[in-house]
Amino acid sequence: MKLTEKLALKALHRVDPETAHSLSIKALTSGLAPAPGPVTSARLKTQIAGIDLPNPVGLAAGFDKNAEALTPLSRAGFGFIEVGAATPRPQPGNPKPRLFRLSEDRAAINRFGFNNEGMEVIAARLAKRPKDAVIGLNLGANKDSDDRAADFARVLAHCGAHLDFATVNVSSPNTEKLRDLQGKAALSALLRGVIETRDGLARRVPVFLKIAPDLDREGIEDIAAVAQDVGIDAVIATNTTLSREGLQSLHRDEAGGLSGAPLFEKSTRVLAQLSELLNGTVPLIGVGGISNAEQAYAKICAGASAVQLYTAMVYGGLSLAGDIARGLDDLLARDGFANVADAVGCKRGHWL
Repeated sequence: MKLTEKLALKALHRVDPETAHSLSIKALTSGLAPAPGPVTSARLKTQIAGIDLPNPVGLAAGFDKNAEALTPLSRAGFGFIEVGAATPRPQPGNPKPRLFRLSEDRAAINRFGFNNEGMEVIAARLAKRPKDAVIGLNLGANKDSDDRAADFARVLAHCGAHLDFATVNVSSPNTEKLRDLQGKAALSALLRGVIETRDGLARRVPVFLKIAPDLDREGIEDIAAVAQDVGIDAVIATNTTLSREGLQSLHRDEAGGLSGAPLFEKSTRVLAQLSELLNGTVPLIGVGGISNAEQAYAKICAGASAVQLYTAMVYGGLSLAGDIARGLDDLLARDGFANVADAVGCKRGHWL
């Protein structure tokens, strides 16, 4: 990490987390960010759901909720970026404070509640997106919606023309009863509605599904069955957890979803179980607790075709994306893999 980035992180950690996050977005849009451009190599280039990626290290949803920093983020070393979540109508989210740094645990707890400027504002920004980047949108539902399942399809219909992929997010713990939509029958109906909308777009947009890490074995089996049955293009495993096991920080008992280092093992075990059940029929994206190249590599060896970061950047800065991609290249070379796709699932049994 560069000295300037270290100093900036130190300064940001002196203000409350949500203010620090807003300042980070402002810094990006002002050009004050590392911009190494695409980090790539023959080993790192890969595909997921038919999308060509320069490297498999992506930015998870939630960092750029309103698609404000598309150009600088696309130059920051990521292989792909996911913005949002977007809901049909703007909504303020839950009362503040709603974001907490757990520095001792290298973690964060948030209970934002899908705060965003709404699909119309976000679509207008996506329309001006850089065309040489891979950009997806996390789809959400309004808290007070009469038909949350229909909200996901509405956002896709409005924004789909500007996307490389769209993610159905039924796994946030911060909107009451949203996770109920992960049940087999409800999820199947919701996804069929989204895919029907997708099939009406002028261009096919791959649809991903983001799941929670708190599912039991039966829940994971149901997700796998639904994903195959309805034709989901990829599964993102996983979102934040409600677990507080082993935490040391002052804010450990705050309500909301926990992300960061404590999530790594839990999310990777869910990923490996899904990989075993799906057996290559649906690609997986591994998320949860990745802060270095070794952990990104572990997710890939557990069954992920690509990975995503977010919370680790609170502690490691934006340059972490490029560092992880370059480190991953070295690890693949060390183990004799000609391409990252060859390593997918090679150590899945370790996590089962």
